[in-house]
Amino acid sequence: MTTTADLPVAVIGAGPIGLAAAAHLTERGIEPLVLEAGPTAATSVRGWSHVRLFSTWGEITDPAAEKLLAPTGWTRPDADTYPTGGDWAARYLQPLADVLGDRIRYGTTVTGVSRTGRDRIVDADRDSQPFVLHLTTPDGEERVLARAVIDASGTWTTPGPAGASGLPALGEKAAADRVTYRVPDLKDPAVRARYAGRRTAVIGSGASAFTALAALAGLAKDETGTHAVWILRRGINGSTFGGGAADQLPARGALGLAAKAAVDDGQADAVTGFRTESIRRTDDGRLALTGEDGRHLDPVDEVIVLTGFRPDLSFLSELRLGLDERLQAPTGLAPLIDPNQHSCGTVYPHGHRELSHPETGVHLVGMKSYGRAPTFLAMTGYEQVRSVTAALAGDTDSADRVELTLPETGVCGGAGLFDDPTAGTADTGSCCTAPTPEPAQPGTAGTALPIVTARNEESSGGCCS
Repeated sequence: MTTTADLPVAVIGAGPIGLAAAAHLTERGIEPLVLEAGPTAATSVRGWSHVRLFSTWGEITDPAAEKLLAPTGWTRPDADTYPTGGDWAARYLQPLADVLGDRIRYGTTVTGVSRTGRDRIVDADRDSQPFVLHLTTPDGEERVLARAVIDASGTWTTPGPAGASGLPALGEKAAADRVTYRVPDLKDPAVRARYAGRRTAVIGSGASAFTALAALAGLAKDETGTHAVWILRRGINGSTFGGGAADQLPARGALGLAAKAAVDDGQADAVTGFRTESIRRTDDGRLALTGEDGRHLDPVDEVIVLTGFRPDLSFLSELRLGLDERLQAPTGLAPLIDPNQHSCGTVYPHGHRELSHPETGVHLVGMKSYGRAPTFLAMTGYEQVRSVTAALAGDTDSADRVELTLPETGVCGGAGLFDDPTAGTADTGSCCTAPTPEPAQPGTAGTALPIVTARNEESSGGCCS
């Protein structure tokens, strides 16, 4: 007779944190079932494969995963070098997925999670019932049972909108063919042709916006007529472009200086205090943006929206989740990661207790656990799943123990401009707080995406991936 304890632990998402969770479960003799909507492992990471991480190889591999990989002859690349997202996927995440083998199901979208025979209202025997996950697969619909659920699906598929209210601007969806929510890869000929000789609006104030502005400025030097319009919801002040040469994080400083140069050199115009209300297609097919204050901008050909990400909670609606009303992060974790109070360097390792919910056996981990906060660190995500899997195995002592030490001054160093592997050899420095006017030091990193911001509003997505 099959009991709940005999069922696998369902892991939603085969990204860096989901794969690490599967490795830790395997190490503890618990069978994982990894459900990945995409066709391959690390589908989201591959979506920004051209972007260079702010983290070194030494900070983006998980110890349990390395143990699982060791018998295959895998060796970690030079710990002090900075990979691109494509490098991370090809040289670590895909080999890890290959080792996990048929424990991963691709092309499988989780459409709902609940307790067997219990909607969220029912109390009776709730905790003793296995979880049921409804799936959409290439062969149709099905359901699977699980003893616990680890949701590591991330936030990449749910970017923030152009609208300043948190809702899409009027007309934003209708203009979808001219709007993107990603940093464009201008080395791709088709993408390059989309922006060459065109006028492009960039909405956002974080490092992803800096990266896009720098890329468009570079394109403008080669393609006449290329111009950017940088739209900021706030005004420009001393911290808008980061700390420049005095930034504790040279990578961030390099991006900020590149964005400033684009404005100073006339390759981009900065529009401040503009909160987008509508996007209207003009008679010639271009896009006209209107602000909440009634201002109208000259038409643009393309719009790049880089205003952060948010968790998709729709398929978890039948579970009893305890989420902070602002960040949409677990209530025990939210005070530790509030971007109004914390930077990457002051978000400390945490585990299963901070990630717990009223629904026992459910854990949101990785970037999804941070909700809308932009301070996530890859190393912290690995510590999360180590603690959660220890708790699921009944090893409370290990689950409660902190087994990760972050650099005291922060963990967000980096490689500079995303397409320049020689730019910036950063050292320790807070990823999100305002820099101090001291010379930058060489350093370490802990992010998974080159995204840094002091506040969540207009953030470009998260200090890490």
